[in-house]
Amino acid sequence: MKILLVEDDKTIASGLDYSLQQDQFSTIVCYNVESAKKVLSEQLDQIDICLFDLSLPDGSGYDLCRFVKDGSDIPVIFLTAFDDEVNVVMGLDMGADDYITKPFRIRELLSRIKSVLRRYHKQAVTKTVIDIESIRVNTLEGKVYKYGEEVLLTALEYRLLLIFANHIGQVLTRNQLLERIWDVAGDFVNDNTLTVYIKRLREKLEDDPQQPVIIKTVRGFGYKVGD
Repeated sequence: MKILLVEDDKTIASGLDYSLQQDQFSTIVCYNVESAKKVLSEQLDQIDICLFDLSLPDGSGYDLCRFVKDGSDIPVIFLTAFDDEVNVVMGLDMGADDYITKPFRIRELLSRIKSVLRRYHKQAVTKTVIDIESIRVNTLEGKVYKYGEEVLLTALEYRLLLIFANHIGQVLTRNQLLERIWDVAGDFVNDNTLTVYIKRLREKLEDDPQQPVIIKTVRGFGYKVGD
């Protein structure tokens, strides 16, 4: 597995580089946006995951995340000293897969990296049956079952559930959900409509819609299905 690490603090970058290689990762280390974009332009198809510091001397990790997501679906994790809601939500809206706040333990970072890679590996495998708690989605049939009994969903409810099912364990912001529904359906769905559809999905799928365990709310960030 090859990791692109972009960190302007050379001491931190050196320590991370050593630790990642000790864990059998191959690494490319850059210290600014310009050199990272050059690497991405030349080796994008060889990189498995990116670690971007948010604050860089000639730009930010946001710039690099946009650059990556415009041309691929490579996972991105932000390394940030800013653990406030605005920065986190901005990164997630941009397509980042996770973030970790400095200072962090190397074992925690390695765990986050492996978790994101597992999610991407699962998504890369074509699934015909997806199980989430008591719910089973059969994508070949286009049907959803709860405790073995078919649940009737509208087309948009089904598409929304599929988005969650294909991103198990990942926090999805409201903007990400709206963009994905628009991309798939070509229909206009606004923020209020999304709220209504999530409420309807919970009423049909959850044992207790007031205390959801399938479509969970992550306060201040969005929604998450599974671990």
